[in-house]
Amino acid sequence: MAELGMRVVSAAVVKTALQGLGYPALIQAMEVAFKEFSSKQVDQPVRGVTNVAPVDGYFGTMPAYSPAAGLGIKMVSFFPQNNPSQVPTHQAIIALFDPQTGTPKVLMDGEHITEWRTAAASAAATKLFANGFDKLTILGAGVQAQSHALALAAVTDSWKEICIWNRNAARGQKLVEALQAAGVAAEAVTFEADLDTAVTNSDVIVTATSASEPVLGRSNLKSGVHINAVGACRPTWRELDDSIMQASKVFVDSRDAAIVESGDIILSKCQIEAEVGEVLEQQSEQQYRSEMTVFKSLGMAIEDVIAAKLVQDWIETHD
Repeated sequence: MAELGMRVVSAAVVKTALQGLGYPALIQAMEVAFKEFSSKQVDQPVRGVTNVAPVDGYFGTMPAYSPAAGLGIKMVSFFPQNNPSQVPTHQAIIALFDPQTGTPKVLMDGEHITEWRTAAASAAATKLFANGFDKLTILGAGVQAQSHALALAAVTDSWKEICIWNRNAARGQKLVEALQAAGVAAEAVTFEADLDTAVTNSDVIVTATSASEPVLGRSNLKSGVHINAVGACRPTWRELDDSIMQASKVFVDSRDAAIVESGDIILSKCQIEAEVGEVLEQQSEQQYRSEMTVFKSLGMAIEDVIAAKLVQDWIETHD
């Protein structure tokens, strides 16, 4: 492979590039990815999944091509029994190929790209559907919880409160301290142990949990709340109960993926209102601002390919 000139990019270099790019650039890139996908400019199959039954894990393959973004694939493993303090539950690599010849050009660590592009995709949806930016509540205290706080703080500097809820109070408080140390743009960053109190008066909620059963119901939610549902990545897993899914306008990154991958959608039998890319193309977001909305995020290969291309370009200009 080295004879073909393939570059290998470490996690540390990818992280440096993402920090150099910043969340605004990633959010804009996800908007492009959404629009390209929904306008049929992307050739991308539904994620291939190989189950690793002995450890309840899976290995996913996510290839995509578009004339604008190029050609690439992400290979991702999800092993929920891992101890995150020792081995991440999600690990990934991304390969980019020359779309003219098929020659492998770059192999890069995918952990940070997954982290950043997932949060950036939620931020893009929040820009469309949020009806206010006073209180943001995040359920979870892991990597995605932290990246979502940072990405959504990049959307607006109007947050009066970013509230963290987690079943493990120590982990929740640790995230609060990390966000405060990072200088996240909010008047206050708090931890709340009671879920009902945490979500009360929230304008935007992020569910970034490892739950397989619903953790959030409709009670205590204000009308017009926007929810980014990031966890529950399997067809039998859920974060949101029927009372939310049936009452909300539900948006997805990909219809084809959502109806086979998302337990929140499959088990609630809710109707999908639109893909986010369709709303961006039609500029129809205003009609949803007063309604309860859910963005069910599953992640798309084109998001990874576009983000990886951004990273590759940044590295080449900073060599």
